Amino acid sequence: MLLLDHSAWSRLLADQAPPHRENDVLDWIDDGTLATCSPFLLEAGFSAFDAAEHSEEMQRLERLSHFPINEAVERAALRAQFDLARVGHHRLPPADLMIAACAHVAGGGVLHYDRDFDLILEHTSLSFESVWLAEPGTL
Repeated sequence: MLLLDHSAWSRLLADQAPPHRENDVLDWIDDGTLATCSPFLLEAGFSAFDAAEHSEEMQRLERLSHFPINEAVERAALRAQFDLARVGHHRLPPADLMIAACAHVAGGGVLHYDRDFDLILEHTSLSFESVWLAEPGTL
């Protein structure tokens, strides 16, 4: 399972991703590998300009698999924030921590374009695959 982060999704929608990665994403959608979770859906909904766009976005995303937030995810995210606080990085966006915790609990990865996920991997006990949409700094 590969959880979607808004940093990747927004660039995909803006047609900014490299063509090879767009093909990967289409394959991941087709085989059910690409998934959402509530923090991502809230970010996607927040970015909508109006109710019509919000509805269209949610309809598009409901085709993807969905990983639920459960107690294990909550504990993992809180533990990760504590670990980050010890090294001065606790002010990362809560949605990123929850998405990373979902990936950790699912034994999967995160598709993103955001250095925060590498900081989470470096400074916490969360274990997940960090999959960049494109090489950092190229989009």
